[in-house]
Amino acid sequence: MKTKIKNIVVLGSTGSIGRQTLDIVRIFRDRLQITGLACGKNTGLLLKQAHEFRPVLVSCPSTLKLPTGITRVKMEEMAVHPDADMVILATTGKAGLKPAIAALRAGKTVAIANKEILVMAGALLKKLAAQHGGSILPIDSEHSAVWQCLQGEDSGVTRLLLTASGGPFFGWPLSRLRKVTAAQALNHPTWKMGRKVTVDSATLFNKGLEVIEAHWLFGLPYKKVEVIIHRQSIIHSMVEFRDGSIKAQLSIPDMHLPIQYALFYPQRIPNPEIKAMDFSRLHNLTFEPVSYKDYPCLKLALESAKLGDTYPAVLCAADETAVNLFLNNSIAFTEIATIIEKTLHKHRPVANPGIEDILRSDRWACNTALKEARKDI
Repeated sequence: MKTKIKNIVVLGSTGSIGRQTLDIVRIFRDRLQITGLACGKNTGLLLKQAHEFRPVLVSCPSTLKLPTGITRVKMEEMAVHPDADMVILATTGKAGLKPAIAALRAGKTVAIANKEILVMAGALLKKLAAQHGGSILPIDSEHSAVWQCLQGEDSGVTRLLLTASGGPFFGWPLSRLRKVTAAQALNHPTWKMGRKVTVDSATLFNKGLEVIEAHWLFGLPYKKVEVIIHRQSIIHSMVEFRDGSIKAQLSIPDMHLPIQYALFYPQRIPNPEIKAMDFSRLHNLTFEPVSYKDYPCLKLALESAKLGDTYPAVLCAADETAVNLFLNNSIAFTEIATIIEKTLHKHRPVANPGIEDILRSDRWACNTALKEARKDI
């Protein structure tokens, strides 16, 4: 029997996750087809992708001349296209929020690599999925690992353990961290990722976002989600059950595997391009507790999670602004946390926020973070 081809929309196709998603599509042309591609600024690469994959739809700046037969649309229109079986959200920041809402209202399957949208609007997205028959699948390696560990299990989960590499500055004193350059922060010890998420990995801010994501994806209270330092990035997450058993998902640090798992779920498909793990060369798997004193961004993220309301939206916007300033050499690495903290302190939250409340808080936080940064420059 002929296998039905799955039609994929990739939002953020020119970023790290987007490019790796297209790597998977290239290998499985008989099973996967690109319906839509979207990018922000990297129009040169998008044009190459459009020529190669011949999508029906593209979302990009109006100045780009597209190949014949391809229609330019907004990401929200692309996300609800009747032929789209799955929407891959590989954008950064809030850019994927409105397309995610549109897709879930249309009952689509949305695979999320974008940490911020679940953090900003997790309650809203889960509600829409339940109301309209859509589904949310994780692509982050940590959440994919939890998802895989939960297959075939009942609800007896006592703890999730999200692993963190500790980033390139693990164990560095504050005096040395103040002198960190953007080039150093972008040199992650185990993962190859986009610029913002790489900096967020260095501050461990990303791990705070992942705790919030886990809360929404798996319906667990924050007290049951823990972070632990695992420098080798081989165990991506662990799940402890009420009988004391712990399941872990192991693989080499390569995002192709969790992307592929989401694309083909519930099937596991062999991929010759994904390397097998060589246990003869794997001598140590180490674990250490997190020092919140060394990672203030992680602490701020966890505090915002517990406060709820519009605090997580402000958290994301303040970090995005601060990270951009750091990458542009406008602030020091250690000032990222300072700017986030000052912005959160000034926020007046909105309870039970809707989409406009969330976006309004995002805009306010961006402006406030910039003002706080200027005070320190």
